[in-house]
Amino acid sequence: MADLQQMRNIGISAHIDSGKTTLTERILYYCNRIHEIHEVRGKDGVGATMDSMELERERGITIASAATNVQWKDTEINIIDTPGHVDFTIEVERSLRVLDGAILVLCSVAGVQSQSITVDRQMKRYHVPRIAFINKCDRTGANPYRVQKQLVEKLGLNAVLLQIPIGLEDKLEGVVDLITMKALYFDGGETQDQMREAEIPAELLEEAKSKREVMLDSISMCSDELMEAMLEDNVTVEIIQKAVRKATIALQLVPVLMGSAYKNKGIQALLNGVVSYLPNPAEVTNKALDIDNNEQEIILPSDENLPPVVLAFKLEDGQYGQLTYIRVYQGKVKKGDELYNTRSHKKFRVGRLIKMHAAAMEDLVEAGCGEIAALFGIECASGDTFCDPKLNYSMSSMFVPTPVISLSIKPIDKKSADNMGKALNRFTKEDPTFRCFVDPESNQTIIQGMGELHLEVYVERMKREYKAEVEIGQPEVAFREAITQRADFNYTHKKQTGGSGQYGRVAGYMEPIPDPAEGEEAKDYEFVNEIKGGSIPNEYIPSCDKGFQASMKKGTQIGFPVRGVRCVINDGAWHPVDSSDMAFQSAAVGAFREAYEKAKPVILEPIMKVEITAPSEFQGSLFASVNQRRGIIISSTEDHAMCTVYAEIPLSEMFGYSTALRSLTQGKGEFSMEVFKYGRVPVSVSDQLKKDYQEKRKNEQK
Repeated sequence: MADLQQMRNIGISAHIDSGKTTLTERILYYCNRIHEIHEVRGKDGVGATMDSMELERERGITIASAATNVQWKDTEINIIDTPGHVDFTIEVERSLRVLDGAILVLCSVAGVQSQSITVDRQMKRYHVPRIAFINKCDRTGANPYRVQKQLVEKLGLNAVLLQIPIGLEDKLEGVVDLITMKALYFDGGETQDQMREAEIPAELLEEAKSKREVMLDSISMCSDELMEAMLEDNVTVEIIQKAVRKATIALQLVPVLMGSAYKNKGIQALLNGVVSYLPNPAEVTNKALDIDNNEQEIILPSDENLPPVVLAFKLEDGQYGQLTYIRVYQGKVKKGDELYNTRSHKKFRVGRLIKMHAAAMEDLVEAGCGEIAALFGIECASGDTFCDPKLNYSMSSMFVPTPVISLSIKPIDKKSADNMGKALNRFTKEDPTFRCFVDPESNQTIIQGMGELHLEVYVERMKREYKAEVEIGQPEVAFREAITQRADFNYTHKKQTGGSGQYGRVAGYMEPIPDPAEGEEAKDYEFVNEIKGGSIPNEYIPSCDKGFQASMKKGTQIGFPVRGVRCVINDGAWHPVDSSDMAFQSAAVGAFREAYEKAKPVILEPIMKVEITAPSEFQGSLFASVNQRRGIIISSTEDHAMCTVYAEIPLSEMFGYSTALRSLTQGKGEFSMEVFKYGRVPVSVSDQLKKDYQEKRKNEQK
C-alpha cells in the first residue's frame, strides 16, 4: 500500500496556451512514463500524450481533463492536466475539487492573463495550495520578475521567487536556486537533459544574494522559526524548506519557480518543488456531511482502516461502457467491495478497478486512501458520493456555473436522430454545464452551454463519435402578443346544414390586465361572467371561456401566444334547438378575433437582466456594446480595477454576445443573464416580424 507521505495529487492549470500540456508531457518523460517527447500541435502526427481525443490534437487545445500517475524518486504523483479555455471551466472546477495541490502555469511574456485570474479564483474557492511555474522563459520578451509582481498585484498572492534565471530569452541556460545557492543547469547526463548542480556564475552572485535576502524576508513573515534562525544567523536549507512548505499548505505563500518546458529546462526542479512544498493527502482537511444527522459536518481522516468514503468527480464513456473517476478520501476500495451511492440510495459492487494514464489503463486490486482511480460500469452522476453501506455521508458537490448560450439542433435523417439522442444523453450526464431540452413552443431541440466553442465542440463530437449529422440554427426567441386598449365585441355564430344547426351570440368586451403590484404574479388571462337574466344559459358559460382560451394560444400578428387579456361577457342569445357547447366555443373564438384587431395588438419580447463584468479600462466599450444591442444601462459599479455593468437587453440581441464581449475585452469579460420581463418591441422590429410571419404562412399554404 502506498505510503500517504509519499503521495501527491496535483493539477496543472493556467490560461490558454501557457504550456500546461507541454509541461505535463515533460513531466511524464522525466518520470520515465514515456520514452520520447511529442509536441502538442504535433508535426510528427502523434500529438501530446494527454490530449487523447482526436479533436484535441487537431485544434491543439485541451478539452477534457486527463489523469495520469507518475513516480518521481520515491513519491507517487497523480496529475490532472486541465483545459485552459473559459468554455471548459467545469473540467477545471471538478479537477480542483479533488486535488490537494496545483501548479499554476504562467507565460513569462504574457504574465497573468484573464483565465489565470479565473483559475486562481477557482483554486481559492476550493482552498488549493499552489506553486507558480513561470514557463516560456526562452521566449523573446520574457520577464519573470514582472510576472511575479503581477501575481502579487493582480491575484493578491504572496508570491516569492525561489529561483532566478541564468540568462533569458535565447540565452536561457538554467536557474539559480536561491535556497541552496547553487546554479542548476539542465544539460547533464548522457541524453544531455539531466539536471546538474554547479557554482553560481560570478556575474550573477551579487544579484542572487540580494534576491535571497528578499526571499528570506518574505518567508520569515510566515514563519517564526525562520525569523529566529535569521536573527541567530544559522539559516539552513532544511529550515527554509520546512517554512516554505508550511506556509504554502496554509495558503499564506506561493513559491515561484521558472523554466521552459519546451526547451526541457527547470522541470526536475519543479518536480522537486512539488514533493517538497505541496501537501500529501493526510495534510489536507476533507469534510463530508452526515445526512442521517442533520447534515452535520464530519472531518474525514486519511485512514485506510476506516470505512470508505469516495467521490465520483468525472464520468467518461469509454469503449467498455461508462468510466467513473473516483477519489478515495477515507478507507480503501477493493475489488468486490459493496458500496452505497448516497444520492440514488442504491448499492453496487466494485467490479473492475483501474488506474488511468491518459487513454491507457492498468488494473488495480485496491485503491487506497488519497488515490485517484476509476471504476467501470457503474450507474451514477458526476459529483455523487459512494460510501460503506453503514454510512450515509455526502461530500459537498462542486460549483456549477449556469449555461449562457443556446443553439437549436436538428438531425438530418432518422438514423442521425437516434444517434443524436444517444449523444445528448451521454454529454448531459458527463458535463453538468451542458444541458439540452425540447422547446414546447417551437418543438426544436435546444442545447445550452458555456460558450460558442463549447457547443461547437459538442456538435463536432456528435458527428465524429456518434455519426450524427445535425443542422444548427439560432433558437427562436419566445415572443408574445398583447393588447393595449379596451375593445367591444358582439358576435353571432350561426350555421344551417340540414337538421339542427349551430347558433350562439356572444357580446361583451376585452381589456388589458393592468401590471401586477410588486410581489404579485402576472396573470396571462382572466374570464369575467356578467350575464344577467339568462341571455346565455349557465351550462354554456364554460364553453365561452374555453373558446377564449383557445384563441389566446395563437395571436394573429406573428402567431405567438397572447398574454394579459381580460375577457368580459355581458350579453348574448341562444336557441333551444341549435345552441350547443360547440356553437358557443366557436362564437367566442369569432368574438375574440373581431375585438382583437380593434384592441391595437402589439408584440412583446423577453428582456434579459444582464450583468457584465470586465476590467475597468473596458468600461466605455461595455456601455457602447449595450447601447448597440437596444439595451438600457441600469447601473454600474467599480471594485478593485473591475467594473460591473447591470443592463436590460432584449434576448434576441444577445446571440453571439459572448464572442463579441471576449473580443471587446481581450477575453477578460464575462456575463450572466436571466429572464426579467416582457417588453414591447420597437415598431421597426415588429414590422419586420409581421412581414416574416406573413411570408411563412404563404409558403405553408402553397
